Amino acid sequence: MAVASSPCPYRARHIYDEIVIWSRPRAAKVRGIVAPWIMRILVVEDEPRILAFVTRRLEAEGFLVDAAADGAAALATAARHRPDLVVLDLLLPRIDGLTVLKRLSQDHPTLPVVIVSARADLPAKLRGFELGAWDYLGKPFLLDELVARIRTHLRVAVENGALLEAGAMTLDLARHRVQLDSAVIDLSEREFQLLHHLVRHAGEVVGRDRLLAEVWGYNFDPGTNLVDVCIRRLRKKLGPQVPIETIRHAGYRLAS
Repeated sequence: MAVASSPCPYRARHIYDEIVIWSRPRAAKVRGIVAPWIMRILVVEDEPRILAFVTRRLEAEGFLVDAAADGAAALATAARHRPDLVVLDLLLPRIDGLTVLKRLSQDHPTLPVVIVSARADLPAKLRGFELGAWDYLGKPFLLDELVARIRTHLRVAVENGALLEAGAMTLDLARHRVQLDSAVIDLSEREFQLLHHLVRHAGEVVGRDRLLAEVWGYNFDPGTNLVDVCIRRLRKKLGPQVPIETIRHAGYRLAS
């Protein structure tokens, strides 16, 4: 099937004869999401061209994106990286999409999952929602619409998790404020982002490269001690009640 030329401001991408995705070029920045970290999205799709196309668009929008081409890889990646949202196809090799959805809902009950599938009949949609999907988009689909839905679900997820507790410490995600026992701790924006990341991954060793990527947005080592300096400031302000451990040659860990 050929894609006819048109004077409209949209750009057509011919993925397969039966699937054409339309998108509007836009600036590479995130808009409309209030979140103290860079949002991470897992895209699960077995068609390489669709997977590459969606991944590139989401990266251009400012998201960190992990890609998986089968169900087993999707579950492993979700367990390793803890995404903020999953875009899930259903017709997957190794482990089918509905089984992946069921497992994700069991292991991560608050994780938003947006199904994007050629199976757009009502029984398939109802089964998806029954297993925990937040949204369902049939193929072919508008990429601008997918991005808009992702933003909406991420915003809801952030607002629903506005307070995060870790021992005697409470993080107010809406106001970017930290309370330790009865005292309010004054943190800079970057210090708050770093602490929030460590709290979300409490008990895990988080490497410097990962912190640079997910807190500072650097996909390279700038050759500075940014992370170490920020960790020292956090330790000084929070004191021994919030034990941030240094794991030699590995990174940092907030004791759970």
